[in-house]
Amino acid sequence: MKTICLYFEIHQIIHLKRYRFFDIGTDHYYYDDYENERSITDIANRSYMPALTAIGDMIREHGDYFKVAFSLSGTGIEQLEFHAPQVIAKLQELNQTGCVEFLAEPYSHGLSSLANEETFALDVKKQMAKIEELFGKKPTVARNSSLIYSDDIGGQIAAMGFKGMLTEGAKHVLGWKSPHYVYNCNIAPNLKLLLRDVELSDDISLRFNNPDWEGYPLFADNYIDRIANLPKEEQIVNIFMELSALGIAQPLSSNILDFLKALPGCAKEKGITFSTPTEICMKTKSMGAIDVPDTLSWVDEERDCSCWLGNAMQREAFNKLYSVADRLRIADDPRINQDWDYLQASNNFRFMTTKASNVGLDRGIYSGPFDAFTNYMNILGDFINRVNALYPPEIENDELNALLTTIRNQGDEIEMKDKEITRLKARLEKLEPARPKVKASSEKPKKAKKATPKAKPAAKKAAAPKAKAAAKADKPAEAPKPAEKN
Repeated sequence: MKTICLYFEIHQIIHLKRYRFFDIGTDHYYYDDYENERSITDIANRSYMPALTAIGDMIREHGDYFKVAFSLSGTGIEQLEFHAPQVIAKLQELNQTGCVEFLAEPYSHGLSSLANEETFALDVKKQMAKIEELFGKKPTVARNSSLIYSDDIGGQIAAMGFKGMLTEGAKHVLGWKSPHYVYNCNIAPNLKLLLRDVELSDDISLRFNNPDWEGYPLFADNYIDRIANLPKEEQIVNIFMELSALGIAQPLSSNILDFLKALPGCAKEKGITFSTPTEICMKTKSMGAIDVPDTLSWVDEERDCSCWLGNAMQREAFNKLYSVADRLRIADDPRINQDWDYLQASNNFRFMTTKASNVGLDRGIYSGPFDAFTNYMNILGDFINRVNALYPPEIENDELNALLTTIRNQGDEIEMKDKEITRLKARLEKLEPARPKVKASSEKPKKAKKATPKAKPAAKKAAAPKAKAAAKADKPAEAPKPAEKN
């Protein structure tokens, strides 16, 4: 039986402000708060809330027949919590239905998987902790920023214990193979791979409202018919896109949400189900390994990483940023860590691209790639100065790590002693009420023993002569009587 895996990405760009060379060392705040609030509020109103409401209606209408998956970047979650908490509330409401799965991805939506393995692992674990905090579920399937994948990245994801991973069904990787099967990582056979159907996904996210497209207008029944007419043995159809495609890339006036709502009904008529990524990984066997020695992604026609690292400016900024990755991870300063997450975001490098793209690129405040590079490098210069100021740059990373480990161990010992002191104080307080009773009983006078009847006469006889003698001694002498007269 054919099944559709429907997945949406939720990520929000953190807009940097105009930062001059002369701001280095004097201004440590790098963000355009007005633009960040404006953009996330606009996307929430025009896309996220209408789309999530529609998905909620679909779940209520079709029950557990309809299922969907989401992944949220940590930086995107932060922006939603600050400026559009209603989106988080709506996702939590959908989570209660049991028809939604949340995936793991790098917290920063960055490129750490291409630079530093330990940084990448921490990035993913941080996002997982946030997802579990918000939705009470620990992700079991992962995806990388923009579906970036290679054999090495798959090995890293498998080492973290994930069952599966989402990536792009790129033609230069698949060759004659179909994306409608489950595959596995070439160097980690236990990690299953779900490959995006490029054509079916882009028909919705990129071409739905394009009147020049030969498939325009796209109707739900025709779309499902194409899936039903796939070869019988091709059972898995992965449709992955950004949630903002529903309302931003494809405006609500195009009836994109009506199309979406009609999909489950049309699919049910054809005997096609919906499944979450974890369900597919658990129930479906792999058809074999996919060999991906070079990185691929879901961006641009090349489906590689050239949109982020394709020119000298991008590579210079990338290498400069991750040159402090180990030191920053060792130092672990909260304020620095937040800036680190925002500066890692892949869009910072995307703005520097010199490639032509079939997808429009909004560079925001930047007039061109060199302008984006200059502004980012000014910010990065100040950021690296702050990292180096935490501890003297002359101290090697290994030495610094040993020093901070010793300090943390001492802190743990102090914490344990504090807990023990608190425990003993509590125990002492419980014993305090019993102390007065013990004291009172110890101070109570003992009763004198009564003499036996036989001892009483003997005591009186012994005491009598002494009493008479004492009385005689204490009695004053009598005066002589006067002589009588004759």
